[in-house]
Amino acid sequence: MTRVKRGNVSRKRHKKILNMTKGFRGAASTLFRTANQRNMKALSNSYVGRRNKKRNFRQLWIARLNASTRKYGFSYSEFMNSLNTSSIKLNRKVLSQLAICDPNSFSRLIFSLKKD
Repeated sequence: MTRVKRGNVSRKRHKKILNMTKGFRGAASTLFRTANQRNMKALSNSYVGRRNKKRNFRQLWIARLNASTRKYGFSYSEFMNSLNTSSIKLNRKVLSQLAICDPNSFSRLIFSLKKD
């Protein structure tokens, strides 16, 4: 059996982890073993965070739409139902932007839904 020298491989792996944990507090940025643990935790948290971000933004858009439609005597659910029955295909993000940035066109949209 021939001898295998692993110095370069492990040094590269350690450097990669330590570069990823730059800016972490205390030993989590300097000692390999703790840095490796903190890195695995950070990566798993970022994976979860990317999924939660989608939920949070949808909640925000719904809250904004609910507040905007209540000014005109609609609830959010009534508003979405009337959009679906009139086959207007706008998603919550666009509707929320419309309510904030262009309230005149949003009010026109609501009044056109009230007529139907």
